[in-house]
Amino acid sequence: MNLIIMGAPGAGKGTQAQIITDKLGIPAISTGDILRGAIKEGTELGRAARSYMDRGELVPDDIVIGMVKQYLSSERCKNGFLLDGFPRSIEQAESLARLGVKIDAVLAIEVDDEKIVERMSGRRVCPGCGASYHLKYNPPKTPGRCDRCSAELYARSDDNPETVRTRLATYHRQTEPVKKYYAGQGLLITVDGNQAIEEISKIILDALSRLGSKNDTDKK
Repeated sequence: MNLIIMGAPGAGKGTQAQIITDKLGIPAISTGDILRGAIKEGTELGRAARSYMDRGELVPDDIVIGMVKQYLSSERCKNGFLLDGFPRSIEQAESLARLGVKIDAVLAIEVDDEKIVERMSGRRVCPGCGASYHLKYNPPKTPGRCDRCSAELYARSDDNPETVRTRLATYHRQTEPVKKYYAGQGLLITVDGNQAIEEISKIILDALSRLGSKNDTDKK
């Protein structure tokens, strides 16, 4: 399956993406992770993207689209993929279509804005092993220290409440229209993301199972 997962920053896309890809055996392609990795490494791409991300703004399309195109043409995507964080605008969605990429379903996880602010402002990340924690929902055993490698945890600059609200405003303005774009093609599956992680996963996997059965029937 070729899938897209959508939702505001902090809606739980990354968590659900991992569950989906483990179940279906396809790679998850997170443009956010790629960009943050480039920033950490200090590459030219990272330096170009950092100022946009720190302000809670979207990275320009020419940077993101070229990166996604490279990934989708790789051998690892031959049996399907899940795009996490792309497309974020109508222009990006249309660029994906021009590349000739067939999408089987678009998953949209919906979460209340204030719940997202609470989720993201409480996140802490390990600079050593990359483990992620939350002060309320998934706290480390030792405050401020990673359970795995004992490194000191930190809050990402784009997780402070003001930046989160800016990112949410950007999302609603520029990305939500993408849902209408895919809904018009009959590809959109909307999921209530205010529920427990396990319940969200069950709803998504059940929907994809039904879609897979329908696709198999249509091919016969």
